[in-house]
Amino acid sequence: MGTSRRMVLAALAGGTLAGCAAPTKATGAGTMASPSPASASGSGSADGPSPAASAAASPSATATPAGLPAVTRAETITRYGHAVPHTWGFDAPGVVHRLPAGQQGIALTFDACGGRGGSGYDRALIDFLRKREVPATLFLNSRWIDANPAVFRELAAEPLFEIANHGTRHLPLSVTGRSAYGIPGTRSAAEVYDEIAGNRAKLTRLLGSPPRFFRSGTAYCDDVAARIVAALGERFAGFSVNGDAGATFSPEQVRTTVGAAPAGSVVICHMNHPEGGTARGIAAAVPRLLASGHTFVRLSDALR
Repeated sequence: MGTSRRMVLAALAGGTLAGCAAPTKATGAGTMASPSPASASGSGSADGPSPAASAAASPSATATPAGLPAVTRAETITRYGHAVPHTWGFDAPGVVHRLPAGQQGIALTFDACGGRGGSGYDRALIDFLRKREVPATLFLNSRWIDANPAVFRELAAEPLFEIANHGTRHLPLSVTGRSAYGIPGTRSAAEVYDEIAGNRAKLTRLLGSPPRFFRSGTAYCDDVAARIVAALGERFAGFSVNGDAGATFSPEQVRTTVGAAPAGSVVICHMNHPEGGTARGIAAAVPRLLASGHTFVRLSDALR
């Protein structure tokens, strides 16, 4: 088992990737139990819009210069509506876990999940990245953008940061209703489309061009849903290092985990829990990584 894979498993033992609920206090690395993903028939979190509302807000036209998906909702249902998934988790085909071979940088990625308990803004984290001129890819959920419009505009205007798609309702991406960490996933190919395309349309409108990368709520997906992500023109970004376990790690746990990331890593952390240990942990880990010769990149800098 490789070093980065061991870091992922250790981090998963220490917390979740949900990042929406208020984080619980960690007592030490690897000591917090994670809920096991299980099948569920629900379609969304309590604070998300109904599937009908999501569908109504989703684009269904063919591609336009504004960057809407080339595959329509109806075409997605026809093509994938009866497909049977064979995988569930972080390892669906096409999911990017690491930077390409030969890339020496480290990609820091930060999720902002939105919704009740998940729409905070870790200004100290972002200010640190600005001060040290550390680039990062920011995965923003539609609800978080709605709750932080002024902050979104600031972040979108900064070349240091790349804005990516973290979904419309922050749902695990499933065509059968699978859940992860107690969050029910999408239940069909149509709902997968809505989860991706709703926020894609919002980001395209706000940014002037479509996002290149997508990460589902909890980072879970099945192989059929991952194919729909690709069909809509985005790349599913996973991770190789779980840096803050859904914003539940202490500063020392974040420092230790992120500080051990090897070159080529894709690190996942959260930027929506200022009360957590992420900012202080990143502020301790990054200078050590820089001092040891590491560099940092946005995903688009390394993935052409």
